[in-house]
This record gives sequence, C-alpha cells and structure tokens, in this order.
Amino acid sequence: MKKISIIVPVYNEINTLEKVIDRLQEVPFCGLEKEIIIVDDYSTDGTRELIKDYEGMYKVFYHDYNQGKGAAIRTGLSHVTGDIMVIQDADLEYDPADYDDLIKLIIEGKADVVYGSRLSGGKPSRSFMFTHLLGNKLLTFITNLLYNTTLTDMETCYKAFRTDFIRGIEIKSNRFDFEPEITAKVLKRHPRLYELPISYYGREYAEGKKITWKDGIHAVIALIKFRFTD
Repeated sequence: MKKISIIVPVYNEINTLEKVIDRLQEVPFCGLEKEIIIVDDYSTDGTRELIKDYEGMYKVFYHDYNQGKGAAIRTGLSHVTGDIMVIQDADLEYDPADYDDLIKLIIEGKADVVYGSRLSGGKPSRSFMFTHLLGNKLLTFITNLLYNTTLTDMETCYKAFRTDFIRGIEIKSNRFDFEPEITAKVLKRHPRLYELPISYYGREYAEGKKITWKDGIHAVIALIKFRFTD
C-alpha cells in the first residue's frame, strides 16, 4: 500500500482548520503518501475563504449549499485515489497521530476496517457530557444487537478503510447518520474489523459542537433501516 486518502469534511471551523491541516502534515501515517481532500459544506464564518489558500496543495471541493457531514464525505469519497481511506473532522476533537496504529493493521493485511474507540480506555479522553455518553452507549448497543457484533464506539469519527473494500458501498445519508449507515453497510459485508483505543478531546456546544439529540434519533432509524434494506 502506497497512499492514504484523508477526507476532511468542513463546516464553520475557522478557528481550528489550519491546526488540523498542520497536524495532518506532521503525522507520518506509517510513511504512506498523503492525499488530503477538503470538502467545505457551505461554511459561512470565513472558513470557505481560508480553504481557498489550500487550492493547489490539496484536493478542495465546495458545496453550493449546506448538506451535512455525510454529503461532504460522499463528495470526498468520489475523489479518493489512495489504498486506504480515513476521515478527519476539522474540529480538533481527535488527534491525527492516533491514525498510525489504526492503519497499521490494514497495511499488515490483518484488517479491512479499523475503528478508533474513545471508550475502550488507554488513551486521554475528555469527560463526555452524560447525555452524549448515554446516547453513544445506546446506539452502540443497538448496533451490536442488530448486527451481532461487539463494538464499543459505533459513533466514532475515526474509521479507517481499505479503499477497495468501501468502494462498492453507496452512502445515502447526508448528515450525522452517515456513521450508523456506514457501520451498518460495513458489518453486513462481514469485514475483518478491529477496534483500537484513541484519544478524545470533545467540545461543548459553546465551543462549536454541532451534533444534538435529534441526530441520535436519526441514527436509531438508520441502524434499523439499513439492517433490512440496502
């Protein structure tokens, strides 16, 4: 494997985007060539103008209206050319350095998919809001029940995929229900899936966190829907 594609979905992250891109450049990603794909989901806080500085250095795409994280990832996926694909949110809740351990299992031929778990211990983790922790555990429990697996953190952003494995999966969700949809469709293909602990530096709403309890309801619907449909 020679190249890793890093999709960075962005929406109103003027304060953190530059730091995220700098960190992605610093992290070795096991020595793989890096392909950074930035997708702006119609930011209105100046992020869109900042991203223009990256044109020519990375693959940069702009949505004409706000569609959601899932739509941004779908746009990025259509331009991936790497052997491995990962997702990096632009909000600094996750540390790109953790990706080396995840992708190593794919490089070594042991895994098709690797999830980074915020809840399995062993790495620094800022305290969750209780409601978010409860919601995460409930969604993960429903996932395990429906798909006969033993995940600890279905909603994690850090998911690494062999590109040829994920290529045939069609993503339909536009918003945060991307996470349950991709998990459902991955599990239905019976992958060699591993979890490893990762760090987590979660934000409060006052700091820009965007996911809400309504997204949790959509996630439950998605888990059930995609268990029985494509």
